[in-house]
Amino acid sequence: MSYDVVIIGGSLSGAATATLLRRESPNLRILIIERAAHFTRRVGEATVEISGYFLGRVMGLASHLNNEHLIKQGMRFWFANGQTQSLEDSSEIGPKYHVRLPSWQLDRSVVDEELLQRAVAGGVELRRPAQVTAVRLSPGGEQEVDVKTADGIETIRCRWVVDASGAAAMLARQEGWLVPNTEHPTAAAWARWRGVKDWDGRDLSERFPMWAQRCLGSRNTATNHIVGDGWWSWWIPLKGGDVSVGVVFDQRLVKFPQSEAKKLGDRIHEFLAQHPVAREMLSEAEWIEGDVHWRKNLAYHSRTFAGDGFALVGDAAAFLDPLYSPGMDVISFTSTATAALIAAQQRGEALAPLLEQHNARFTQSYRRWFEAIYKDKYEYLGEYDLMHLAFRMDLGLYYLGIVSQPFKYGASILSLPPFSVPVSTPVYHFMRFYNARFAAMARKRRERRVWGRGNSRQQFLFQSFSISPRDLPRIAATVAQWLLLELTEGWRSWFGGNRTTKMNEPVPNTGSTRPVEAKAESV
Repeated sequence: MSYDVVIIGGSLSGAATATLLRRESPNLRILIIERAAHFTRRVGEATVEISGYFLGRVMGLASHLNNEHLIKQGMRFWFANGQTQSLEDSSEIGPKYHVRLPSWQLDRSVVDEELLQRAVAGGVELRRPAQVTAVRLSPGGEQEVDVKTADGIETIRCRWVVDASGAAAMLARQEGWLVPNTEHPTAAAWARWRGVKDWDGRDLSERFPMWAQRCLGSRNTATNHIVGDGWWSWWIPLKGGDVSVGVVFDQRLVKFPQSEAKKLGDRIHEFLAQHPVAREMLSEAEWIEGDVHWRKNLAYHSRTFAGDGFALVGDAAAFLDPLYSPGMDVISFTSTATAALIAAQQRGEALAPLLEQHNARFTQSYRRWFEAIYKDKYEYLGEYDLMHLAFRMDLGLYYLGIVSQPFKYGASILSLPPFSVPVSTPVYHFMRFYNARFAAMARKRRERRVWGRGNSRQQFLFQSFSISPRDLPRIAATVAQWLLLELTEGWRSWFGGNRTTKMNEPVPNTGSTRPVEAKAESV
């Protein structure tokens, strides 16, 4: 065989897997096949604490991240209703000070190139530009990969194929393993922008002095989320001044503006301008031609994550939702577990039980991660008080149950994805329950025509969580607030249905920021 491992795709998930494999088994012959001659500009992307640990400590990119990207200062959320006229009136959730654990705002093409070149310097072979046209799998035997270059088509043989092809999900599509998540029909449109206002800038500070003084940290280097009824928008600053701005929406709840006469960037602007905060921040901005994209039906997963001779990593394995930036966490978990799996086979360990365990863990993790965090979340993420409680519990439990693990036990623990071990089962059931309850309360508010009434002039500016058990009382206090809400309001939905509000149902006249339905099909 020509190689021990052939990796399809040289961006973050592929280069990271190659790097981990070379560390574990320096004699492995590894080839990365990358389609692009150079990485083009991609959507800005934020790490969270797990992916920050993985990139900074495991991949050794801390200096690069600090020098070439922006340090991220947590997540912020901005809410509005019909009474919200300005930043001063918008309700806000976010840290009051700076965050405790490192994470970054990434220009993905830059970090992808850096990690790929480090993998090559470590002994990994690279072919680019080169396109994989076919893969023939032979469990336990010799895998064949057809590669097209300027010189023609060559067949490369190897023991392992790692699919790191991203959303193209080459192996999952080829083998019929790809499963769309029809319970979560989200879509997204995004662009890079110039001239977006600085959240910490003099203009806003002078016009809204009380608003500026409330936050003692940096709003501008946070990942800001502007939220509405059934949708949210990310605002990720990039080094050099550009800002990545995207809209994600539940297609059951929202229709994106359509017009053959308008470009996608203009339609994104039109959509966002319904929210007073976005209207303010984009008042002098322009989207960058050629850097505008959209995608529908974002969520999916593969029925198979690995077999005897192949493995799927990153977006080639699964995608959940951009909210909370779990995509790079998935890269951290799948790359670590895949490298451990291949290394075990190279050492002569019995592979069948390891493969069974690998597939069971990642299948269960995807399902439980989805149900605990994202299922029907778009019903209530635009409601200040409901999202306020959910975010506090989501974040606190993420820190205590997931973020704390590599800091306590080292990088090898990243081979265990979230909710894949028995000790996490009670937490999964708890999170799934409160997520479903908040969605039910939001639906009942729509029926009562009071949705969004608390979205103006409220703030929750908090001290960041740590990985210490000392934060447990903070989570307990939030649970107590939720239980009080159940007694004062939630009882109305205790015996109701659990259906998602449809787009053609009446929208309450409460200042909801759900857009007017368009005639054309949703993006």
